[in-house]
Amino acid sequence: MKIAVIGGGSTYTPELVDGFARLGSMVDELVLIDPAAERLEIVGAFAARIFAAQGHPGKVSWTTDLDAGVTDADAAVIQLRVGGQQARITDETFPLECGCVGQETTGAGGLAKALRTVPVVLDVADRIRRRAKPGAWIVDFTNPVGIVTRALLDAGHRAVGLCNVAIGFQRRFAGYLGVDPSAVVLDHVGLNHLTWERAAYVDGVDRLPALLAAHLPEISDEVDIAPEVLTTLGNVPSYYLSYFYSHDKHVRESLGQPTRGQRVAEIEAVLLDMYRDVNLVEKPALLGERGGAYYSEAAVGLLASLHGYDDSAVHSVNVRNNGTLPFLPAEAVIEVSARAGLEGPATLPVTPLPPDMSGLITHVWAYEELAIDAALRGGRQRVYRALLAHPLIGQHEYADALADKLIAAGRQHLAWAS
Repeated sequence: MKIAVIGGGSTYTPELVDGFARLGSMVDELVLIDPAAERLEIVGAFAARIFAAQGHPGKVSWTTDLDAGVTDADAAVIQLRVGGQQARITDETFPLECGCVGQETTGAGGLAKALRTVPVVLDVADRIRRRAKPGAWIVDFTNPVGIVTRALLDAGHRAVGLCNVAIGFQRRFAGYLGVDPSAVVLDHVGLNHLTWERAAYVDGVDRLPALLAAHLPEISDEVDIAPEVLTTLGNVPSYYLSYFYSHDKHVRESLGQPTRGQRVAEIEAVLLDMYRDVNLVEKPALLGERGGAYYSEAAVGLLASLHGYDDSAVHSVNVRNNGTLPFLPAEAVIEVSARAGLEGPATLPVTPLPPDMSGLITHVWAYEELAIDAALRGGRQRVYRALLAHPLIGQHEYADALADKLIAAGRQHLAWAS
């Protein structure tokens, strides 16, 4: 199998490469693609050393030529970041000026990222469709994953969205329970970065109530959500729900502090220096601070299932709703547990959600619909309307001011705003 990685020059990439080196026996060729030639050379050479050190027989190559890189690929992983870390830092900064949370996938920052990302990903996907093998899968890890995946599916691409939140919970719960991670099956449901773990099954028995009883303080700290919220809900929300349940706290704590993007930029500079060392043959521990824990395991497992190597594994993926959540339309993209095979993911049944969860999902879905429209057609009015619909904004004076700030900050990446 030939796999192309778009955005392969990211400092993130060795995490993915490590997974393919250890677990991806089905990979014959791994091609890293990125327009940043100097950084790609550093990351590509390190990736080749990782494969060699693991004794993997697959070929690792890298190129700045997207069309050449995706030619005859069996699958493509998209993990690009339009505007780099500087754009992320801006996304995390300008919303704070209006008293709104600054985060790269949630709120105004998330919309800014969607506006500049969706058109680029769709262009990349069109080129994949023309040059990759017929039926090649696109696995999207580019945030905001739910919005990007919806745009890909609407454009007719064979795509599935992937996030590492659920696999992180699976690994943590398995550690608490003293079982192999593969023994834990999650009831994972919601929208991308708006998900809850409603159950954690081991041998058909839900162990989540016992986990909450025994490890409530630790889990609360991990997701940065008050214990009272977890006990009231009876489940474990993604840490991204902290921006909803404790919005104002996050704003207060962010004011005057370095953003996460600034910290990541510092980590990336150090990582690139480390990757230059020809004696380095395994991912450094510092990469764990970059983010994306277990991303490689999630990606390798999903690609293996999509190509028929393991159709029994359960994955948490972004797919069409198609009736899974009856309160959303069929064409909506949701994030749920699913089994995957050659025909794609098949979602596991979801029991009815309580109104606080279904209501918030519906509200954020409505925002995402407007965000996709703004990303595809542009225009200040569409940006303003999407911001007005977001539950973390939702007031005219905020939406009005944020629309202007967003467009001014991202103008160079917005063709319609030039």
